[in-house]
Amino acid sequence: MKADVVVVGGGLAGIVTALELLRGGRSVVVIDRDTEARLGGLARWAFGGMTLVGTPLQARKKIIDTPEIALRDWLSFGELDPDDKWPMAWAKAYVEHSRPHVHDWVQREGVRFMPAVNWVERGRNGDGNSVPRYHIVWGTSRELTRRMIAALHAAGGNGSLHVLHQHRVVAIQGSAGQVSGVEAVDESTGADLLVSAPVVVVATGGINGGHAETRRNWPPDRPCPNVMLNGAHPFADGAMHHAVADHFGGQITHAAEMWNYAAGFAHPFPHFDGHGLSTIPCKSALWLDHRGQRIGPEPLVTGFDTHWLCQRVAEQAQPWTWHLLNWRIAIKEFAISGAEHNQRIRDKQFLRFLWETLFGNHRLVRQMQAESADFLVDDSLSGLAAKMNALTASHDIDPAQLQAVVDAFDAQFSADAKGEQDEQIRRIQQAREWGPDRLRTCKPAPLQCEGAGPFIAIRVHLITRKSLGGLRTDRQSRVLARTDQPIAGLYSVGEAAGFGGGGACGKRSLEGTFLPGCILTARAAAHSILHGQVLT
Repeated sequence: MKADVVVVGGGLAGIVTALELLRGGRSVVVIDRDTEARLGGLARWAFGGMTLVGTPLQARKKIIDTPEIALRDWLSFGELDPDDKWPMAWAKAYVEHSRPHVHDWVQREGVRFMPAVNWVERGRNGDGNSVPRYHIVWGTSRELTRRMIAALHAAGGNGSLHVLHQHRVVAIQGSAGQVSGVEAVDESTGADLLVSAPVVVVATGGINGGHAETRRNWPPDRPCPNVMLNGAHPFADGAMHHAVADHFGGQITHAAEMWNYAAGFAHPFPHFDGHGLSTIPCKSALWLDHRGQRIGPEPLVTGFDTHWLCQRVAEQAQPWTWHLLNWRIAIKEFAISGAEHNQRIRDKQFLRFLWETLFGNHRLVRQMQAESADFLVDDSLSGLAAKMNALTASHDIDPAQLQAVVDAFDAQFSADAKGEQDEQIRRIQQAREWGPDRLRTCKPAPLQCEGAGPFIAIRVHLITRKSLGGLRTDRQSRVLARTDQPIAGLYSVGEAAGFGGGGACGKRSLEGTFLPGCILTARAAAHSILHGQVLT
């Protein structure tokens, strides 16, 4: 086959790149390893949160946000090296262009956002998002992906598009610093295929889709659990990263930086080995170690610093920890990231979504009680302790000690309570000052509050998710050789490029930067291919 451009990978970044190129009059071959039904990659299953700067929705909520404020937050939270040229350039591009090149662009494509702006990753000491920026796609990321796919096929309806499903690229062809196409294999038949093209775009996702590669990249100065779940795409294995590095001298940078989550549990109906679901941990739950003791001295509370939570969980004696809560907390706060378990948003059922927000999501809690072995429910703490021990085949949880932990927490709510307020309660109260968080966060109360039962314990593991590092690229999404010069005809977008520059987020993300990062880098690549210049 021949084409003007080959896009390797059919995730969001690859689809947007191909779409923009088709609209610019180029012929495109998209090669994707998954089935046609799963075109869209991880974005098809994601929740759909986007960190955006200076939007009309922020203005309506009287949120004052500017690229300058956002960049300050980004750099302080991500701890970017000021001398790291291309990640810094992409960080600046993100905060300056997320409004016109992501928000406005997806709205022109028919994508809409929910009418609330959430406040995530505030930083333990106020060093994260200083204002709410997290916009949620109405219909989840599945809606975004479906619209992009429909637009892709419409733009390529004249025969300029070929999408090859269940094909795996095994080599990028080229010599003397110039690509000439790719070699692929049809995984359903075993047939070989050569696609000739002067431009190749690597859009294969991250490098941590398998735990062997994840552990190779794990930073040696940070603890690594001996058991983790996989929340990444299993085909995002880094093979193309290494092909680019080995054959063309491309650079893989910041491979040790990754965006994992601290509270995952096994998918009841896994799509692949080790498949996990990432909970959005309940702020009001007590986070316990494997013995049922509260992790401290600073309690673990979500919504402030996910990177720190992961490190605290990773350093525990066992690879699992526990969330201890009650039914009252669960129906208001318990949630699972992704489109699959957010069906009211995914299917645009606004009235049902509103009902469950106001009166409790009993449906999801009962579903997990029925489906997940990690989700334990009992009327008494002693009964819950027995179930926790049965699940781990141990006697780690002493019922009397578990009771003492809960009693100590509940004592803070007694009329004669003295001493400093618990840090977890302070953080809950801080979160509840913002309206959308107040709707999803319980007013602090004793766990043993009358009528709040039964008790719930959820066993959670660290779950891998996204690579923050990747192929080093310039602001045109061109892959850079070790000389820092672009490799002719070779581009990289999305997670494969560390969301820009090989690591635009630094050590931690403001959350919701990944879908916009895919769109920004994809549109930059297409603009460069079409016009030979930076998208501004």
